[in-house]
Amino acid sequence: MAWVLKMDEVIESGLAHDFDASLSGIGQELGASAYSMSDVLALPIFKQEDSSLPPDSETKHPPFQYVMCAATSPAVKLHDETLTYLNQGQSYEIRLLDNRKIGDMPEISGKLVKSIIRVVFHDRRLQYTEHQQLEGWKWNRPGDRLLDLDIPMSVGVIDIKTNPSQLNAVEFLWDPAKRTSAFIQVHCISTEFTPRKHGGEKGVPFRIQVDTFKQTENGDYTDHLHSASCQIKVFKPKGADRKQKTDREKMEKRTAHEKEKYQPSYDTTILSECSPWPDAPTAFVNNSPTPTPTFTSAQHNTYSVPDSNSSSPNHQGDGTSQGSGDQLHPSATIQETQQWLLKHRFSTYARLFSNFSGADLLKLTREDLVQICGPADGIRLYNALKSRSVRPRLTIYVCQEPLRSIQLERQQDETNGDNSNGAIYVYHAIYLEEMAASEVTRKLALVFNIPLHQINQVYKQGPTGIHILVSDQMVQNFQDESCFLVTTIKAENGEGFHIILK
Repeated sequence: MAWVLKMDEVIESGLAHDFDASLSGIGQELGASAYSMSDVLALPIFKQEDSSLPPDSETKHPPFQYVMCAATSPAVKLHDETLTYLNQGQSYEIRLLDNRKIGDMPEISGKLVKSIIRVVFHDRRLQYTEHQQLEGWKWNRPGDRLLDLDIPMSVGVIDIKTNPSQLNAVEFLWDPAKRTSAFIQVHCISTEFTPRKHGGEKGVPFRIQVDTFKQTENGDYTDHLHSASCQIKVFKPKGADRKQKTDREKMEKRTAHEKEKYQPSYDTTILSECSPWPDAPTAFVNNSPTPTPTFTSAQHNTYSVPDSNSSSPNHQGDGTSQGSGDQLHPSATIQETQQWLLKHRFSTYARLFSNFSGADLLKLTREDLVQICGPADGIRLYNALKSRSVRPRLTIYVCQEPLRSIQLERQQDETNGDNSNGAIYVYHAIYLEEMAASEVTRKLALVFNIPLHQINQVYKQGPTGIHILVSDQMVQNFQDESCFLVTTIKAENGEGFHIILK
């Protein structure tokens, strides 16, 4: 029995010696002098993974970083995107930081860059119907904006602009070399875009996106530099604080093993890199040499498009009706089709039809367009494609009265029995959508190329040659397809003209 115990001790000591030796060998192989990660990655089991990994030199370094001072939710799983809760109307700071390495992008050193901050839908289904969703929100909240900039609290932002037709975006210039903080206020809440049966926790998520551009040689800020975004949900005042507390209490009740599957809550939200918002260059950039109403707070403007002469819904652009030049032809290229969509206020769907030529778009039926764009915009797009113009409420014909010398010449020719040189009366058709004297004046100015501000009064010649001031009531009593001779006379004060309809 003693012999057996002694043999066990010898075996155990031998095994211990061999194990120690093996450990010392591992230490020698993996020591600082002998260890090489490239040698390890060269092993067969790592070769396949190594081929898909980009070299360190190709790792893209973002030039900017945007940090929103709002805590992330603790109830988000490890591999999911962070979620941040915001209170409606509360100001939240977004810090815009210069993240460039030394020597990166020297062309913007000492220069300003432009950033556009947007609140957009996270759900792709809602992105396709964004126009209808925002129009519905605007109808229920007239005069309000989805996104505002708290200017008194913001630091380092310059030339702040908001577009009346882009209620969900603000833009400004800033210097990357200086401290810059933009305080935003989100006024829409997540449950405003969900059926009433859902509660606050079922509200749709939004995204806060920041797109930054540098200045081009033409002076426009259209050269894209960087974009980043984060996922948010917006609650009524104090609702975000209650939701954050609820999530934290739920996580405290979970076991340690379950907690490992969730991200920790951070005091700030770092916006992650993303693709630039598609409408960014066209929604805020105006390439027209003449000033347009883009980004003004005093007047309402339709969606900003490259062509400043496009008509508004009330035909307040150039005042002319849609002609053949506005018709989309089947031979139109993809770029021309995009321009046509923008010009006719379909910028919301430009991204959706980004690969459509004129022929592709014209092949769509009325039902197709209603299904894609919704009933309102689908019918409007169908009518625009078919060049269906609004029937005027009144049509009148006007002709500039010939000069007296021409009339005398015609009378002389008639006396001699020769009518070959008689004056030809050429009439212009004026289509009135509004039965108002102001529209008559505006259309006359366009037809006869007279500056509108130089027309003082418009008169109609009555019985015995009297001059009757044209009023809205008189226009409403005009007979359809009435004919008038138009005479212009100098005003009494020598400034401007009077127009007389005979």
